[in-house]
Amino acid sequence: MSILIQTVAITTNGEIIYDISMEKLKGENIKWYWVDFQEPNENEIQLLTSFFHFHPLAIEDCLEFVQRPKLDFYDNYFFVVIHSINQDTLDADEVDIFVSDKFIVTFHKKPVRDLKNILQQVGKEKTLQDNPMQIMYQVIDKIVDEYFPPVYKLEDLVNQVEDNTSDQTISELMEQVFDIRSELNKLRRTIVPMRDLLYRIISSSRLNSIKEKHIYFQDIYDHLLKLVEMIDANRELSSDIRDSYLSISSDRMNRVMMTLTVMSSIFLPLTFIAGVYGMNFQYMPELAGEYSYFIVLGLMVLIALGMIWFFFKMGWFRFHKGTKL
Repeated sequence: MSILIQTVAITTNGEIIYDISMEKLKGENIKWYWVDFQEPNENEIQLLTSFFHFHPLAIEDCLEFVQRPKLDFYDNYFFVVIHSINQDTLDADEVDIFVSDKFIVTFHKKPVRDLKNILQQVGKEKTLQDNPMQIMYQVIDKIVDEYFPPVYKLEDLVNQVEDNTSDQTISELMEQVFDIRSELNKLRRTIVPMRDLLYRIISSSRLNSIKEKHIYFQDIYDHLLKLVEMIDANRELSSDIRDSYLSISSDRMNRVMMTLTVMSSIFLPLTFIAGVYGMNFQYMPELAGEYSYFIVLGLMVLIALGMIWFFFKMGWFRFHKGTKL
């Protein structure tokens, strides 16, 4: 038996047998069993066809990444695709589950810590020995619980950006906001389909065994609803923060442009006067006057002061106090 294929069987006498061989799984004394495929090789993948005789379409879904969690019904068993979350990258990792009254088979190309923990708990917790549906509930419940830490982490980051206790610049804050929104969107693309899957599971009339565990699966669905609400609330808050910072940045840019416009408007007539008397014509009557230079300078000063007074009356110098960032 490969160390990456783990098995546990519950006999009709209530005995728990770990690492039972595949040949013995279909013995008459076996009530039900769980087989977990972790990072299987080609020979182990063939067992899905040769030993379990699963439908080719379901096997194809196991080998290729399915974009959305799904639930398919086949003869005597049903097939569920769920997504776990990589805590470091927030990427979705696929976990495939085959469930019937006699078995549960989990298939995943990457290690899933919670599956290993649940497998070890089968021999210790009586509730896990009831039926395969209880294992399926535990697997989905643990995977959904792993959604909360990254959501809480992003919520804290949004609050930190909003408070800006470290006095970062607008450009630094905007970069953080866009990174946070990108990660929130990544989580949402995983969690919303999982919410839809759980709704289908608890609403399906074909899953008779779910009725006994309905309240438990309903609890998972409630957790997913809460997660989606948290993500949407943080996306909305981050959007408001982004819009506020963009408005502040735009307002500051408008102030700079207004200052430059005022300065340009003041110097425009002064530049005109200086240009006129800077021309190198030989006959300019004003140049011959003894006080012409002082008269022109005085005129330029009066024009500048008059324009400053006019702009002040127009309210161009009434700047609002800026928001500290």
